[in-house]
Order: sequence, then C-alpha cells, then structure tokens
Amino acid sequence: YMYRNQNISMHIKKVSFLFVLHICTNFLSHRPERLDRLVQQTSFSRKELQVLYRGFKNECPSGVVNEETFKSIYSQFFPHGDSSMYAHFLFEAFDTHNNGSVSFEDFVLSLSIILRGSINDKLNWAFNLYDLNKDGCITREEMTDIMNSIYDMMGKYTYPNMRDSAPKDHVDNFFQKMDKNNDGVVTIEEFLETCQKDENIMQSMHMFDNVI
Repeated sequence: YMYRNQNISMHIKKVSFLFVLHICTNFLSHRPERLDRLVQQTSFSRKELQVLYRGFKNECPSGVVNEETFKSIYSQFFPHGDSSMYAHFLFEAFDTHNNGSVSFEDFVLSLSIILRGSINDKLNWAFNLYDLNKDGCITREEMTDIMNSIYDMMGKYTYPNMRDSAPKDHVDNFFQKMDKNNDGVVTIEEFLETCQKDENIMQSMHMFDNVI
C-alpha cells in the first residue's frame, strides 16, 4: 500500500515536471498583463512565468493544448506502455473549465499546486484526479480505472512479473485504508484524514517542491 501511494503521487508530479521540461525550451513574446495576474494567483515569480509562457507558446502556438497533443507529449515519457488512458484522466484534471483544452493559465494554476502548493492543496488536487466524474467521492470503479491506467502506462517492461490481479489488489488496499465507514466510497474527508496520517504519503508530497 505504501509503495502504491508513493508510486501514484510520483506519477502525478512527474508528468508535470516532464511536461515543463518539454515545453520550456524556447523563447517567444509574452503578455505582461496575463503574467501579472498569474503572479498573484500562483506561487511562481514573474520571471518563472515568462519562461513557462514562452515555452508553452512555442509548443502550442494556439495558446491551448488539446487532449491529443497532451497524450502525444505524455506518451514520449512512457514508450514501453500505453499511457493514453492515464493521460486522459490527467488532462481532465488540468482542464478545469471542462472545455476540451488546457490553456496556459489552466496549466500553471495546476502546476503551482502540484509543485508548490500546501499539503492540503496537493491532496485536494490528487483527489480531484481520482474522482473521475467529479461527484465528490472516489468509487471502487474509479480507482480501478486509475490503477489499470497506471499499470498500462508502465507496461510489462517495467513490471515483467506483475500479477494480473495487481491493480485490483491495490484498489482493495486503498479502500481498506481509506473507506473509514465502509460505505463503498471514499470522501474527501476520509482521503485527507488518511493521507495526513501516513508518513510516507506526506514525504512524497514534498518530492518535487523545488524542481523549478
């Protein structure tokens, strides 16, 4: 269970870090008024936002990333598996306006939480990722979809001896630990309470605090 939580947390942060490395390679013009607003809304400095914006515009001249582009970028970091489903879930978490695209603002607001947010902010973001239909609770079916997508992404190359039952075993462990009242769903309150009492999860929350 401990390894699973560290693994999931690592993947959430890893995609953001790798995505930043991918887009922040070239320099174009920026829009000062947007950056001024984002300095107030995020934990990034104006200079950091300028670098992020220039790279984002270079990778996505239209100013937005659609899901297919997001999947294509993400797949480069997991060549031995199928990352499409996990990238779909992650894209939906970044797409805060539910309009099928991720703008620069969407991207840096989430990135600010993942990399420099408070523990509660990071856990809330993770909960939102797992709560696929955004109804305020995580069902066994949702966590099963998440776990299957993670194992598909890592591929047999990464886990050559993995049992077919491994995703289900992780889901069972998750609910045994998180579902305090045994009602078949995990609420945000149960999620936060359990995670905050788990030393390994708390340590993993700080893993990439200073990557950029």
